[in-house]
Amino acid sequence: MPLLPTTVLTTAALVLTLTPPTTTRHTWPLPPPHQVVRTFEAPATPFGPGHRGADLAAPAGTPVLATADATVVYAGAVAARTLVSLQHTTGLRTTYEPIAPTVTAGHKVRQGDVIGHLQPGHCPTTPCLHWGARRTTTYLDPLRLLTTGKVRLLPLTPATPPRGG
Repeated sequence: MPLLPTTVLTTAALVLTLTPPTTTRHTWPLPPPHQVVRTFEAPATPFGPGHRGADLAAPAGTPVLATADATVVYAGAVAARTLVSLQHTTGLRTTYEPIAPTVTAGHKVRQGDVIGHLQPGHCPTTPCLHWGARRTTTYLDPLRLLTTGKVRLLPLTPATPPRGG
């Protein structure tokens, strides 16, 4: 006896509900609007030139938010800037600079928690947040963390060829 479409959909929904996601969906590190002023540019070699993150414009003092649940691994000065670095359970590490941290190393944060406030100093003409992401030593485009990939809608039944011709 063939399965009815509602049985198939119910089974699919149950499987999706019971199966934990394999990746974490991140959210924007700044409140709207989200103005990207410079995108990620992967370096050709590990020490080559590139832009290892995305720059997001916002007024100085804007709250900077944790993009996903994590542990703060660093909050403080590096060279002439202050930054926060978060370690996520997925193995991903995200960084946020220049910000005045409101968290300290070892602090657990939840997605959307304020981790600091944006300071001027990264972009030459307007304050902006440099948001970076890496897995081990590989830098990733942080903007790709905001989506789970392509969405494809499939028909419930096979397509019927047109009649006639």
